[in-house]
Amino acid sequence: MAVSLSEETRAALQRISTATITLQLLKRGVRNVYMRGVAPLAPPSERLVGVATTLRFIPMREDMSTPDILADRENPQRVAIDTIEPGAILVIDARGVTDCAALGDILAERIKQRGGGGVVTDGGVRDASAVAAVGLPVFAAGPAAPASLAAHTPVDQDLPVGCGGVAVVPGDVLVGDGDGVVVIPEALADEVARDGVGQEEIEDFIKLQVEKGRPVIGLYPPDDKIRAEFEEWVAAGKPS
Repeated sequence: MAVSLSEETRAALQRISTATITLQLLKRGVRNVYMRGVAPLAPPSERLVGVATTLRFIPMREDMSTPDILADRENPQRVAIDTIEPGAILVIDARGVTDCAALGDILAERIKQRGGGGVVTDGGVRDASAVAAVGLPVFAAGPAAPASLAAHTPVDQDLPVGCGGVAVVPGDVLVGDGDGVVVIPEALADEVARDGVGQEEIEDFIKLQVEKGRPVIGLYPPDDKIRAEFEEWVAAGKPS
């Protein structure tokens, strides 16, 4: 999978919040984009922006999930990690199983060394403090000590998956912040990034007006009069 995200779009997505992105997608009729039960493993200031590549687990079955599969050179988990492209986000479909790990610190370090942009999973992370110390953005359901084989068998990669109740297609764009992770369909990424910046700029103006005591009716969402005031404020250099 070729990772493709323009620098302009990436910079805009680094700037805007997941809350802004969900509203931009809602305006376009796309609602189910916010992953449930997925949060930053490290402090809430951590951000994640990148293009999705995927890994899917199915439930463990004893004859399929033996320690021997970890040495299998075709193991989809190992292949996904050893071939991740720079900037890509590995999305692991762990079926929402939170008491078993989908990742540990050694695999997180390998993703970092490959230049991967981060990991998102609706499963747990083992050796969580060591994973956080790797410095790779990781969003997960939380810490979990058992290795993946306790509950999972990896079966395929780079196919559509579900994560946190959201469909993720390879090539989708993911953004994560303190509020969680949002999935942007690939075809909408550029316009959502562009319009999201515009939304946050006018919201800065609106918040300033609220701080001055103005009521929110007519102000938020802005009517034509407020938009005209906003344009004047921008032309004046955005005075406080």
